[in-house]
Amino acid sequence: MKKDNIILDKSFDFALHIIELYKQMTAQHEYVLSKQLLRSATSIGANVEEATAAISKKDFAAKMSIASKEARETRYWLRLIDKSHLVKIEVKEYLDEIEHIINILTAIVKTSQGN
Repeated sequence: MKKDNIILDKSFDFALHIIELYKQMTAQHEYVLSKQLLRSATSIGANVEEATAAISKKDFAAKMSIASKEARETRYWLRLIDKSHLVKIEVKEYLDEIEHIINILTAIVKTSQGN
């Protein structure tokens, strides 16, 4: 039986939420920040997925570290979208979600680098 991987599930679900946000943003004719957000947000889960197939602890830590950086970039784009008022979309729930993901990834990176 496969063990639950919380960060893998959360990052995948978050990517799906961001895809929906991207659709809403493009419907409001915002194409630049929405594309940046889409790229960084979907990259989080892709790197977490790659980390699950790491060939070493160092490789695992490196992939999780990249996922963590992508999560921080995603937070930046969300904050910029929120404060710029380019679209009429509330992003607080996305900001809350990315903060939770960042906290999990930070803990994973610290633990994996410490071992």
